[in-house]
Amino acid sequence: MDIIISNSSPIPIYDQICRQIKIYITGGVLTAGEALPSIRLLAQELHISVITTKRAYEELEREGFIETVPGKGSFVAHIAPQRLREIAMSRVETHLGIAIELAKGAGISREETVASLEALFEQEDER
Repeated sequence: MDIIISNSSPIPIYDQICRQIKIYITGGVLTAGEALPSIRLLAQELHISVITTKRAYEELEREGFIETVPGKGSFVAHIAPQRLREIAMSRVETHLGIAIELAKGAGISREETVASLEALFEQEDER
């Protein structure tokens, strides 16, 4: 699991960690029961404070993405496939909303935007 943080991002580091771990979980890269790096190890690897990684893990646990077993570590929680799909769909809708705002701001029509999305799907299918 590669986590990339940006110190120049307006997004807090703990949130950057949370977002990336959520992507790994919803994308199936991390599966239920899989162990996550310890808080100390992740902090060391990312060259950040243990407090920051602890906050990220606490947030992920609060949201139901991970479970922490005292003395054993943190593990990916079992999340129903339908819930994973809902989470992924919500993320897609958020990004599409941003794309629509950008298109409208640039004077790009609905038809052009939809055609662009369809072309991107076709390109992806060809890979």
